[in-house]
Amino acid sequence: MIRPRRSVLFMPGSNARAIAKARTLPADGVILDLEDSVAPDAKAGARAQIAREAAAGGFGGRELIIRVNHLQSPWWQDDLAMAAKARPDAILVPKILGPDDIDLIARKLDELKADPALRVWVMIETPLAVVRIDAIAARAADATSGLDAFVVGPNDIALETRMRMLPGRATMVPMFASIILAARAYGVEILDGPYSDFSDPAGFAEECTQARDLGFDGKTLIHPSQIEAANAAFTPPAEELTRARAIIAAFELPENAGKGAIRFEGRMVERLHAEMARRMIAMAEAIAALQAD
Repeated sequence: MIRPRRSVLFMPGSNARAIAKARTLPADGVILDLEDSVAPDAKAGARAQIAREAAAGGFGGRELIIRVNHLQSPWWQDDLAMAAKARPDAILVPKILGPDDIDLIARKLDELKADPALRVWVMIETPLAVVRIDAIAARAADATSGLDAFVVGPNDIALETRMRMLPGRATMVPMFASIILAARAYGVEILDGPYSDFSDPAGFAEECTQARDLGFDGKTLIHPSQIEAANAAFTPPAEELTRARAIIAAFELPENAGKGAIRFEGRMVERLHAEMARRMIAMAEAIAALQAD
């Protein structure tokens, strides 16, 4: 099933007002956070707050994700136990170091008797995760891992590698490409990391366009003002949908039955283009269904 993930908004798990607002925003997903946005002495309270909010529901068609603390922290097991009971759509685990972490999460969720439908998202934000990305992504081939999505963390990677976060992120594009290739090889969705300067809408829009063109499925956000631009960037344009429908119709003509490639609008198109067209249309339909919810 195709699920839109154009805009996935981080919300502090300790902020009840922010979470209430999230239920009304046009984001495709909401991440209730227990990590960076919550101070150490507020972790327990935020955990209880998230449990209450998840039980209350009201998020509509939005995907609900709980970000737990990283596996080297003293809080992650309590976070995971709460999340297993809260039954969000997914958990997000930060600072993954390698494939063994995926196995550890799966074992712990099994011990907690978590719903098998619970998906596992992980943040790729350490040098070790980047160099081990193929082995991490390969865990998705085992359905029991629950591995469903990567969230790239450019700011943390920049901190640990000393890469400069320059406009256009040219220093990071090769790294993004390797992560995206691994994700696609094993059927893992992939989201770009946040854009920190929410007072710079033009820069954010440019980064969304770059992320889309690189092959990301969407972008994680830190402010509601970023939702509209992210949704616009990752929504198939009307003219592309029109062309997609025309390509499919052309391949369905009797004279093109069985052909691997046909002439279309002065160019050669292959059946793989028809498959790409079908996915685009399916995404547009999924977006329309979410907006109607």
